[in-house]
Amino acid sequence: MTLDRSVLAFAGIMVLLSVVLTIWVSPLFVWLTVFVGLNLVQSAFTGFCPAAAVFKMLGVKPGRAF
Repeated sequence: MTLDRSVLAFAGIMVLLSVVLTIWVSPLFVWLTVFVGLNLVQSAFTGFCPAAAVFKMLGVKPGRAF
């Protein structure tokens, strides 16, 4: 899996997890959804994504998705 796809998959999993936690644990987990959304917006404008940096350290290679 490429770096881009790994970041997208991680963001999707975090959003779904935060929705599940909001419904079944506490409504305050909605802030996790807000944090993930804000992080996606800031990375679109700045080009810096903390999750991508972590995945690079873990050895995920950037490359073509096809």
